[in-house]
Amino acid sequence: MRLGAGTAVVLVLIVVAAVCVLTGLLPHADAGALGARITPVLGFVVAITIVAELARDAAVFDVLAQRLAQWGRGRVIALWASVVALAVVSTVFLSLDTTAVIVTPVVVVLAQSIGVSPLPFALATVWLANTASLALPVSNLTNLLAAPAIGDDPGAFLALSWAPTLVGVLIPVVILTVAHRRTLFGTYRVPPAGGPSDRVLFWGATGVLVVLLPLLTLTHEVWIPATAAALLLVGLFAVRRRHVLRPALVPWQAIGLAAALFVLVETAHANGILDFLTSLVSSGHGIGEILGLAALGALTANGVNNLPAYLILEPAAGDPVALMALLIGVNLGPLVTPWASLATLLWHHRIVSLGVEIRWGRFMLWGLVVAVPTVVVAALALALVAG
Repeated sequence: MRLGAGTAVVLVLIVVAAVCVLTGLLPHADAGALGARITPVLGFVVAITIVAELARDAAVFDVLAQRLAQWGRGRVIALWASVVALAVVSTVFLSLDTTAVIVTPVVVVLAQSIGVSPLPFALATVWLANTASLALPVSNLTNLLAAPAIGDDPGAFLALSWAPTLVGVLIPVVILTVAHRRTLFGTYRVPPAGGPSDRVLFWGATGVLVVLLPLLTLTHEVWIPATAAALLLVGLFAVRRRHVLRPALVPWQAIGLAAALFVLVETAHANGILDFLTSLVSSGHGIGEILGLAALGALTANGVNNLPAYLILEPAAGDPVALMALLIGVNLGPLVTPWASLATLLWHHRIVSLGVEIRWGRFMLWGLVVAVPTVVVAALALALVAG
């Protein structure tokens, strides 16, 4: 069986990471501490992915998209506002990968079905998947890593993130609305309403999501409600649609990649390779320090990917405000290069399979236009709320 290039790269990274642990290149004490830190984080990623995938199979997202088309009453701008809201809620509560992988095909097919250009809708999902992912610890894997140092209370994270997140939503949406105003201020024929094929699955999955979403904002150990939700849905599908329960529900490749990167970056820190970052440590709350750390995070994320960028630069963030500045860079900034965010690569695979074409050169140019003002203004917003 032939392996794809991405899978082969992940396997190589896993092997190298295993060698680091087995040979003691990463000291056992450090490996144990790392394991204790990342196990609940990766557990949450597995659980929330299963929840999102099973909710999709229960037609929750499809029915919601159909309702959005009904509520739009033939006005594209009203539908546009609803799709933006869906992308933001999905990203904030179910993580950026859910928006890139699950919401994207739903809204693209919706746009195609009503005869509207799917391009602004597709760009909205990928940009908001990244820029709205600053809101809560559960919105992004980088947030889950930073949250314990920002504060045990989930409100401590939100107190710093709400203003930059608002900027991260508004600037991309405004730019897309202006750039695609001819499409977005048009009309469409309202399609007939449809329904789920299995109403028990649909309402069961909907009920689980309705209960889960607020719990994710109130609970510090978010892996616990996410795991409970995943188990409830697995049990429901075991009774109603067993064939859907397959090993592919678990994001093995993403988990393997994340775990390997954790080990490799921790090994570099443990062996002093990244000690030069101590000279960059920032505990100041001035506009210059916040903007500088956010810009460094954005540049590094576009160079090597946002997850290793966060892990590499984490020692340079000396307090909660500095950590949030770094998150602004690695969450809102990776809109330019294709590899800056895994969500972008997953998104591109989905839109190509649906017949939507966008050249990487054009994508990178527009990403630069959006990323620069978004990161800068978000950093200024953080400086204001941080005092």
